[in-house]
Amino acid sequence: MTDVSGGAPDLVCARCDKPLEMRKVEASYLGQTFPVDLPCCPSCGFVYVSEELASGRMLKVEQALEDK
Repeated sequence: MTDVSGGAPDLVCARCDKPLEMRKVEASYLGQTFPVDLPCCPSCGFVYVSEELASGRMLKVEQALEDK
């Protein structure tokens, strides 16, 4: 969920101490690349992937790609 300013509420980069912003990033797995909107640091480019996302939607994508 994002706030009206386009940021990711309550998420701050540990390195830069700047609020993370939702941005489209390229995720890749097994040679497949796909765009996804994730919270990112506007300064250093750190991308935050929540445990829920990693063990939920991304796991399903990984399984689908491995089955091909």
